[in-house]
Amino acid sequence: MKNKTGAIFSILLVALAAPAAAQQPAPLSIVVFGAPSLGAFLPAVIKAHKLDEKNGLAIKFEERTPDAYSAQFNSGEFQLGGSAALLTVGLADVRGVKVTYLFNLFDYWGAVVTSRPEIKTLKDLEGKDLAAAKGTTNYVMFDWFARQLGADTTKFSVVNTATPGLVGYAIANRASAVQLWEPAYTTLISKKPEVRTIDIGIADSWKKFTGSSNIPYLGVAAHVAWAEKNKPLIPKLFAAYKEAADWVAAHPDAASKLIAPKGTPDDQKAIADLIKANDRLGMNLKWASDVRKEITSVYAAGKDIAFLPSDPAPSTIYEAGEK
Repeated sequence: MKNKTGAIFSILLVALAAPAAAQQPAPLSIVVFGAPSLGAFLPAVIKAHKLDEKNGLAIKFEERTPDAYSAQFNSGEFQLGGSAALLTVGLADVRGVKVTYLFNLFDYWGAVVTSRPEIKTLKDLEGKDLAAAKGTTNYVMFDWFARQLGADTTKFSVVNTATPGLVGYAIANRASAVQLWEPAYTTLISKKPEVRTIDIGIADSWKKFTGSSNIPYLGVAAHVAWAEKNKPLIPKLFAAYKEAADWVAAHPDAASKLIAPKGTPDDQKAIADLIKANDRLGMNLKWASDVRKEITSVYAAGKDIAFLPSDPAPSTIYEAGEK
């Protein structure tokens, strides 16, 4: 009888332990740009609200500078990238690194700001210094837009710096102009409202080139081998980001405190206003396969300025399957 009771007890223990083991979240390591950057925008919300755990994941976000990000993602040190600029994904592919754009997080927006009265148009920057994070796709896309307006970007003297340094350059007026994007742009305007923004003609140039207004720009990418091996995790990852984006859109004031925890109340209000308007932020979560046409247009722009030497493979646009 004792043996029978012991056997039943053992079976019960195994039965109780099995669901607990099955519920262990899958660990993921994702490299992202450091703040202020779009890649660092949603991770803070995901972790604060444990949206990764809610979807069966345990995500560790690792912050890197743009150059380090590209090197460590392309080398395979990180199999997942959460600051995956679309043109960088395409360039990696044509260079033999098999990666795929899983889903889009933000559409493109960028700006050039100046405190110098003699800088009125982009052509005025020819022969002058421009502070920029040259290793980013935002700069590459800016290069394309600048050329559409007739500026010779080869004559810009680019001072390359990491994204966190761009706001400092603009505040201190250390360069003739600074090329930057959100959320750094909003942070800058809140600290130095008198700085001038030079029009780079995004909407008009893109509409003329593609007939569309959508510009997929930054999202989450993975090495193809990882994506094929971990297909069940990808919808969970999308769900975590989607829930974060929905929460941010619904609670902009609370979100700003998570996104800019060290910012002043004015900084946080500026971020909240940015979220509410969403025109410059461009938060737009879509599976890559749902914006395939727009992605190929971005690749075409990359080829137009010889950033992409050839067309990236169709596999760079992840086919979501069940959504």
